[in-house]
Amino acid sequence: MASKEAGKKGETLGLSLKVIAITAGVIILFGVYVGVLLFGENSLVVLSRLKQDKMRLFEEAQLLKNENQELQKEFFELKQLEPSKESL
Repeated sequence: MASKEAGKKGETLGLSLKVIAITAGVIILFGVYVGVLLFGENSLVVLSRLKQDKMRLFEEAQLLKNENQELQKEFFELKQLEPSKESL
């Protein structure tokens, strides 16, 4: 009986302390990994923000292209109204 009790000293609920410590370590490392994925420098939050920035910049580029087109049209219309330098 003494040998059975001595063998169970390092066990809790049939698991050794070594197994419990390794399992806890793996769970902690996995939690850190998931935290880095969600909130780190290369995270999903950053990816989402970059996608929003890309859409905003694309829309701004379209607006600037349209504005540029209108200003070029106005410029050429005004240029046609100027008297030519040859006739002066």
